[in-house]
Amino acid sequence: MLTHLRFKRVLLVGGIVATAIVPLPPAQSQMLPQGWGAVGVKDNTVSYAVGARWIDLGVEVGGTEQGAAGADVLKFVSLPMLSPYAGVGLYSGDEPFAYSAGVQVRPQGNWFMGAGYHSVRGVNGQLGIKF
Repeated sequence: MLTHLRFKRVLLVGGIVATAIVPLPPAQSQMLPQGWGAVGVKDNTVSYAVGARWIDLGVEVGGTEQGAAGADVLKFVSLPMLSPYAGVGLYSGDEPFAYSAGVQVRPQGNWFMGAGYHSVRGVNGQLGIKF
């Protein structure tokens, strides 16, 4: 019994020392969606979009100057500072089915940026805010 108590005390002290030496980052939880705006170009036609992400799922609504409009569902992979994503969507116009892929760079603070490719809207840049 005495050996068992000593072992627990050593574990407790060891855990406190390890936490003091190697502090863990605070837990992150996302209660509010994170939004962004995007501007892009494909075949000399300007495109635009707005999107929102909650946890690792997102929705993006956008269109082009030529009148194509639609929405995409995105899946994100959360890595430290980077979040690659891929998605599919439905659009009006010549291409009803769309696909997209890209990456968002998420440094500390409230702002983030990204770049991606969309089969209807082309290459785009993103600027967003974390609430």
